[in-house]
Amino acid sequence: MGLFKKKRINEAGKPDFSRLPRHVAIILDGNGRWAKKRGLPRKAGHAVGAETFRTMATYCRDIGIEYLTVYAFSTENWKRPQQEVDAIMKLLEDFLREAVRDLEKNRVRIRILGDLEPLSPELKRMIARTEEESSVYPDAQVNICVNYGGRAEILHAAECFYREHPGHEGSLSEEDLNAYLYTAGMPEPDLLIRPGGECRLSNFLMWQTAYSELYFTDTLWPDFTTDDMDRALVAFQSRDRRFGGVKA
Repeated sequence: MGLFKKKRINEAGKPDFSRLPRHVAIILDGNGRWAKKRGLPRKAGHAVGAETFRTMATYCRDIGIEYLTVYAFSTENWKRPQQEVDAIMKLLEDFLREAVRDLEKNRVRIRILGDLEPLSPELKRMIARTEEESSVYPDAQVNICVNYGGRAEILHAAECFYREHPGHEGSLSEEDLNAYLYTAGMPEPDLLIRPGGECRLSNFLMWQTAYSELYFTDTLWPDFTTDDMDRALVAFQSRDRRFGGVKA
């Protein structure tokens, strides 16, 4: 991991920090319900959820997780009220400005994954700047999925392949498709966490999570803490991952 050394803590309920997953994915679910329970507008839940994301990104970096990928805004989320959509995009823009400002301190590479075409010109400029300036920090990477859909990503990858290989004959291999996914060059998620009480993938990383361990919790995302993350990691480490094989 280079700069960020993996901690070894022998506390009850703590994971083995020497056996962490390389790549953790999280569906950021429950912001709206968190706000509704408190009589607040939905955008207030997203604001608190954004702070939870900052906390989790820092924690994952500090304990030695190399890749963190979060589902922030799906291709279906445009159906939400415009005020809520605008609030989410403003939170993303604020995060990117903060990330550029604090790059030297945080030393994390940031990528935005998804179809960025519908985003505002200013937001697209901020994304390009953040990705370029953070690319010099390879030890920890945070991917934020925006206007993202797993099925759309697979179709996009296939279209890109055939556009660049117009004379290709025969079947399309997994390696061919992998090279054109938004996550090209990254390890597949070892662990996918979904807070909020729902037990489905919701069109998130459909290709990449084929062998991911899934962890569901009723805790709403704004209430998710480092202790919740530790519980997910402990559960992950208790799993027997055979990838279709048999135990030796």
